[in-house]
Amino acid sequence: QVHLVESGGGLVQPGGSLRLSCAVSGIDLNEYSFGWFRQAPGKEREGIACISSKGERDGGPFYRESVKGRFTISRDKSKNTLYLQMNSLTPEDTGVYYCAADPSIILSSMFESRHYHYWGQGTQVTVSS
Repeated sequence: QVHLVESGGGLVQPGGSLRLSCAVSGIDLNEYSFGWFRQAPGKEREGIACISSKGERDGGPFYRESVKGRFTISRDKSKNTLYLQMNSLTPEDTGVYYCAADPSIILSSMFESRHYHYWGQGTQVTVSS
């Protein structure tokens, strides 16, 4: 059975940092593509960072323009964990953050939530002074 469990969210001041973790069980990180998504209040869920099963070999990781240079997606295969390092946070980064996995997603679809098969329950990130 596949489980994705996010952690690391919380309240942080503007300009601060957080590192989100997604503990993965039941699947092999080497064989799946992963994405981090967020959903702000009243908005649709959007993909913000993605990494395919090929990692850097296909030009990835990939980031939404609004988080480039501030967020970093990574994975530790020894711990079967996906990470999202978030720096220089702004109030616009507030939302529920989800990790997602899929075994066969294509690059052009990696930012679209409907293409991911497995999801975590989400972790709340609030950026406020």
